[in-house]
Amino acid sequence: MSHPILLVEDDLKLAEIARVYLEQAGFRVIHTESGVRALELAMSESPVLAVLDLMLPDLSGEAVCRELTDSTDIPVIMLTSKSSEEERLAGFALGADDYIVKPFSPRELVCRVQAVLKRVGKVAGAADRLSFNGGTLILDNVGYGVICKGEPVKLTAVEFKLLFILASTPQKTFTREELIDKVMGYRFEGYERNIDSHIKNIRHKLGDTPHAPVFVLTVYGLGYRFGGVKDA
Repeated sequence: MSHPILLVEDDLKLAEIARVYLEQAGFRVIHTESGVRALELAMSESPVLAVLDLMLPDLSGEAVCRELTDSTDIPVIMLTSKSSEEERLAGFALGADDYIVKPFSPRELVCRVQAVLKRVGKVAGAADRLSFNGGTLILDNVGYGVICKGEPVKLTAVEFKLLFILASTPQKTFTREELIDKVMGYRFEGYERNIDSHIKNIRHKLGDTPHAPVFVLTVYGLGYRFGGVKDA
């Protein structure tokens, strides 16, 4: 069990069920009930993914998610009883890679974990490095790095893959359904709006102004395309 999963859940019965299924799938589970402790473990144990409950006794799950996505490369699956579309969108706006609503099937949890980890890998069949607008934006498909205007930009795994797919075919318009299929590999209710949340996050991190973006452009009524000019 070489791949550690950080499980942050204060419901001990639920945590035990999740632990059993994840360990049966070959993962090593590091469990804590505390948001503060979760941040410490993220630094000391280097988990490959965090499964994060939003209702914690000390620090809010939203605060933990924000810190994890701001300071680490650890993908996050939110685990919560908050089920409205707006609450899911708020979770994705914080940088979460996926969202599971309680009650849930532990087998579904394992499948979601495996799917997110698969997405963390480099974009299959794509170039190792892309540069645009005279080096203003550089995307590294090997190190999953982004440099914009000479400064490193921290993107989540989903955000990076979404941006790289758009940039790999400049000027091609992708529908939301195409992006969902290429980036997520599955569909669930409301995810078209979640793609919009990821695009909003990417634009913000790249410094794209909402009304005049340079890199990720909206094609109204269709979807999105990449507007950067590829360097020779």
